[in-house]
Amino acid sequence: MKLEQIMNNLEAKHPGESEYLQAVREVLESLQDILADNPQFETAGIIERLVEPDRILTFKVSWVDDSGKVQVNLGYRVQFNNAIGPYKGGLRFHPSVNLSILKFLGFEQIFKNALTTLPMGGGKGGSDFDPKGKSDHEIMRFSQAFMLELWHIIGPQTDVPAGDIGVGGREIGFLYGMYKKLARENTGILTGKGGNWGGSLIRPEATGFGGIYFLKEMLEANNDSLDGKVISVSGFGNVAWGAALKAVEYGAKVVTISGPDGYIFDEAGISGEKIEYLLELRASNNDVVAPYADEYPDAKFYPNERPWGVKVDIALPCATQNELNGDDAAVLIANGVKYVGEVSNMGCTPEAIDVLHNAKIPYGPGKAVNAGGVAVSGLEMSQNSMKLNWSAAEVDEKLHTIMANIHAACVQYGTEDDGFVNYAKGANIAGFLKVANSMMDQGIV
Repeated sequence: MKLEQIMNNLEAKHPGESEYLQAVREVLESLQDILADNPQFETAGIIERLVEPDRILTFKVSWVDDSGKVQVNLGYRVQFNNAIGPYKGGLRFHPSVNLSILKFLGFEQIFKNALTTLPMGGGKGGSDFDPKGKSDHEIMRFSQAFMLELWHIIGPQTDVPAGDIGVGGREIGFLYGMYKKLARENTGILTGKGGNWGGSLIRPEATGFGGIYFLKEMLEANNDSLDGKVISVSGFGNVAWGAALKAVEYGAKVVTISGPDGYIFDEAGISGEKIEYLLELRASNNDVVAPYADEYPDAKFYPNERPWGVKVDIALPCATQNELNGDDAAVLIANGVKYVGEVSNMGCTPEAIDVLHNAKIPYGPGKAVNAGGVAVSGLEMSQNSMKLNWSAAEVDEKLHTIMANIHAACVQYGTEDDGFVNYAKGANIAGFLKVANSMMDQGIV
């Protein structure tokens, strides 16, 4: 079936789901040569089966706030594809959560998880609940009510959720406590657990660490290094924190962070106690960055702007989807950017990707660059299964190896005739082939 016919069918069945449709189109456009060379995939309807989730659970979550008032939110779990292992993907608690966003994230998760080579399928879930400004007791009551609806379709060999935006160690703890009570078992269900009860070391910083490990491979493939590079980072949650820590360790200088209120430019570099301050700011349920400029007066705050106008060598979107558009990409290129890596999911718009590719700027897509978080989640599942704990150094070494192998797969399938590596194409093809061939082996199910 031709690409446009597939997309037209999807748009008719799922009108208005822009993020999901964008993610599907981006993948399918890069697979056309592979599909032409492998007619068995069309005969078996692989694409049609792959772009639709296996199932979606939608449910209401009723909970009581601290004033005694009943609140109602929507909850979701999208189980997308389990051809290579249990469904795996985070839970997101944020007011922006809707089915389109969760389907886009779940679809991306299929390929991201396949790239790690760990036995994990793709899924995603969450709620439009906003943890910001809520008390611990309110978050506990909501999390327990959420799990009460979710627990019967998840399990260590079926579907293993993790954290995502709005779901950190606190929320995972509350969710796990309720699951354990309902299922009456202590298993590896949920990743991102506390270190005292089955969690893996370096999980909070893993996405950021993994992003920098991928970036390091990208630079070395171009006979370059991170030493002395100036980097702009968006966001200031766990992903940005991990990326900044590891980039500084390799000799780079991170000069921006951002929030919904704007961005900070700190020409001296954001490291050490400054990163610790950001963590404290984030932990206080404050997602704005303006106070950083009060704490460090040499830094400048730019309200209601994104950090892509700063002259840097490397840009790393670390916040959310479509945060870097075509105009931003053009400004980055005019300012001399040399590399762009999505440490967030689908951080660049299609227009931005086209601008970067046309300028031959190496661009790492989220499903590859962002895979460090789910890789360590997979390693947490392995540790739980074997009833043991690896040291931080052991986990970090395994993560580094996984990210290097993901980079190698992108190069293998994404190198063009002129030698330029189209990392997005390479990631899509490598992930697709693993999943598609597994689906072929397992028949029509």
